[in-house]
Amino acid sequence: MTNGIYILANDVVFDHLVALLNSLEVNGAKDIPVCIIPYDDRLKKVRVEIATRHNVTLFENTDSIQFWEDFATQVWTSHAKAQKVWQAKGWKPVHCLGMHRKFCCFDGPFDKFIYFDADTLLMDSLDYIYQKLDEFDWVANDFQYKSDLNYVFDLLCDKLPYIFKIDKLQSQIFCAGWFASKKGVLNRHNSVKMLEYLTSGESEILSLRGTDQPLFNYLVTRCKISFYNFAYSQPEQVTGNHWSSQFDVINYVLYDKGRRLTYLHYMSISAAKINQLCDGEDVEIPYRDIFLHYRYLKSPETQPKLTHPNWLVRFQRNFKIWVIKKINNLKFKLRNL
Repeated sequence: MTNGIYILANDVVFDHLVALLNSLEVNGAKDIPVCIIPYDDRLKKVRVEIATRHNVTLFENTDSIQFWEDFATQVWTSHAKAQKVWQAKGWKPVHCLGMHRKFCCFDGPFDKFIYFDADTLLMDSLDYIYQKLDEFDWVANDFQYKSDLNYVFDLLCDKLPYIFKIDKLQSQIFCAGWFASKKGVLNRHNSVKMLEYLTSGESEILSLRGTDQPLFNYLVTRCKISFYNFAYSQPEQVTGNHWSSQFDVINYVLYDKGRRLTYLHYMSISAAKINQLCDGEDVEIPYRDIFLHYRYLKSPETQPKLTHPNWLVRFQRNFKIWVIKKINNLKFKLRNL
């Protein structure tokens, strides 16, 4: 059995990608092969970087890319509400179509794999994730289940309770930015049946708050794929992973109440902000020193000296981060009352 890692990336998230690849090398995944799935054709810098790394390849199965893009297109163009909303915003018929290319993981070279969004850093060994795949076909490790179910499914859609048992659905949802599965779990055979369901009206239950995430969650539940979430099944034994949480920093590794994180996800922090930081602008992001450490791990001499904005800009940025953290902490407390 071949274990591997997939990452969705292009030149827009190049700085993210380099930081992630460096974190993989030094935090427990040095010998695990990595395959980059192209978000689109903007890959000039990505190809140069891949050439410098012996265990990193580019996914170039154009048949797989076309198949899953066609699949996503048929799903979302059958979603009347999505088409109305996206058209009003001037968006394309499938919002963020490139995000759906992560479905190509199931056609790739790895028997068991872990998928990473590019805006992630590895903090610890992945062995326990691969081991759990011996028991389950889909493994997650996140607290998405504590969030609003509307981020995944449209609770106002009257079809939802006829398709899924809503009281059980909350515990099954997961973040599609980081998960583990196996080759062929989603495939040409079961996707045909799912497409029939979706284009016959079931696509309407998919939330518009995400792109690929509602579709991934739908397929895992509808196909009855065996599912395990460490954060749900062992909530007292696992760590957080979202940047909005308060973690301790020891030697450029993050800890949650003494427990080492498996990964840190910079979800919702724009690539533009990261690019500004790496261009030398004094942009405030959580755990900024951690990110810069991994981004320039192999070339510390190229790390830019940050130019400081005026005090008002700094205050506004810090205040925004403070507010976001307070809101997230309040939501967490309310969910656990």
